[in-house]
This record gives sequence, structure tokens and C-alpha cells, in this order.
Amino acid sequence: MIAIGCDHGGYKLKEQLKRYLEEKDIEYNDCGCYNGDPVDYPDIAKEVAKKIQSKECEKGILICRSGIGMDIVANKFKGIRCANCDTEEKAKYSRMHNNSNVLALGADYITENEAICIFRVWIATEFEGGRHADRVEIIEEIEAENMK
Repeated sequence: MIAIGCDHGGYKLKEQLKRYLEEKDIEYNDCGCYNGDPVDYPDIAKEVAKKIQSKECEKGILICRSGIGMDIVANKFKGIRCANCDTEEKAKYSRMHNNSNVLALGADYITENEAICIFRVWIATEFEGGRHADRVEIIEEIEAENMK
């Protein structure tokens, strides 16, 4: 299950990605927003992050105009490793090396087709483990020290 959320700037791209998810029979939980009316992106990022923390959803997608705001908010939550990706290569390495569990997308910087390609690579790429697992463990130790 994938939690997906956006602000008003990412609404159109979210709806396009939802159609793709439906075509591929990928289950998702739409965390908003539900139209183009202005919303506060931190509220949406929080909702997606909490769905992953509670294990209601395994991964998440966040969309705003740049992807930056959503990325910043999501990474405030323990256990969330959000990566703002605008290329397939970044998506691949965010999974292989960092075991990212949330993909942030910037609707102003990528097309619908690019977003789908980025998502496809991101969702299909497995975490390599090995030395990268050691580094993710360090990230988790830093979280434990700094996130109460």
C-alpha cells in the first residue's frame, strides 16, 4: 500500500499518478489534497509520514511544486527517509543506497511521463544492503539521538 499526498501545486500530477497506480493495480491511500484549493503542505506530508510510521502503508509519494517542502517535512518523522527525485537515476540510488520509503516529486519540474518513469524505477529498485545497511543504521542512530 502506498500513501500518496500533495498540496494544491501537486494536485494535477497526483491525480495523473493515481490513474497510473490504478492501471497497474497498485493499492494506494489518498491522503489529500482533493482539489486545487490552497492547503498547507506540512499537513499533507504529516499524514503520509504517519501512515508509514503506523505501517498502514509501506511507502509514500508526496508532491508539491518543487518537492522540497514535502521532503523537508517528511524527514522530520522518525523512520522516514524521503528523497526528492527529479530523475530516474536519483530514484534508483535513493532506494539502492538509502532505502528511501517516501518519494517526493516537484510538479513544476517534471512531466507526467517523467513522474511515472521516476516512480517505476523507485518502486522496482531494491535496497542493496551491505555497506549501505550500515549507513542506514547510522541514520537510525542519529534519529534516536535527536528525535524524541
